[in-house]
Amino acid sequence: MTTRTAAPERLRPVRRTRTTNTRRRESLTALGMATPAVVLLIVFLVVPVALAFALAFTDARLISPTPARFVGLRNFTRLFEDPVFYKSLRNTAYFAAVVVPFQAGLALVLALLVNAKVRGVNFFRTVYFLPVVTSMVVVSLLWTFLYRKDGLVNHVISTLTLGHFQGPDWLGDPATAMPAIILMSVWQGVGFHMIIWLAGLQTIPAELYEAAEIDGATPWHRFCHVTWPGLRATRTFVLVTITIAAFSLFTQIRVMTQGGPLDSTTTVVYQAVRTGYDQQQTAYAAAISLIFFVLVLTVSLVQRFLTREKD
Repeated sequence: MTTRTAAPERLRPVRRTRTTNTRRRESLTALGMATPAVVLLIVFLVVPVALAFALAFTDARLISPTPARFVGLRNFTRLFEDPVFYKSLRNTAYFAAVVVPFQAGLALVLALLVNAKVRGVNFFRTVYFLPVVTSMVVVSLLWTFLYRKDGLVNHVISTLTLGHFQGPDWLGDPATAMPAIILMSVWQGVGFHMIIWLAGLQTIPAELYEAAEIDGATPWHRFCHVTWPGLRATRTFVLVTITIAAFSLFTQIRVMTQGGPLDSTTTVVYQAVRTGYDQQQTAYAAAISLIFFVLVLTVSLVQRFLTREKD
């Protein structure tokens, strides 16, 4: 009896040692796999943010023989007295206020259409998503030619009106430059959020639609009481991502208008890049970037609070 019970007791420490060694190897493997991503995040996210915060309180320039000096809040004082900065804020807010609801709503409509089980739906999914995989620089160059005074857009307008109306200089007129960029941006980005809406639609159980149909619910009632509540998490993600992308407007401005005409398309990000690289005022650009970071963070938190799940 004593011999039978002693054997398992001698084996227990060995089993525990093997389990500990296995967990240690798994932890080291996981750490090794995560290390490249962590290093990249530190180098390209944490370090730039820390440098921007530090440079914002100095007089550093991109190329200067003199070392940077601490100047306190002088860059922020200058920023809040800069009329171009307020104009860039208005332009950024205008772009976001139009693009966020328009792009989110259009993407939802397209997702509902391509979610239908009809023949050829995969073709339309590909067509709608194709602009997303195209470089924004290429898209901006293409639409720049379309918007020219003698471009395709004005040619179509002239043809449809039998020559009675000639289209404006879309990118050369302060009244039409930003709406033209908004239209192009929505066209380019709507396919990405269509896919996100589509993924959310396919997570809604089909039994809910069947039950609603048995109860005699109309398509509109099925959308309001089944589809829309089922997309709660998806719509939060879509709204936050579109908002961040809208506030980060830069490439289209750089390629198509360079902030003009008369700063009518200058945005906060474009002003920061132009100030930091073209004008070589690194410290002032860092101050603009910090204000932009606080602005986007505040809007995202408010948006997340308004779209949160309520108990």
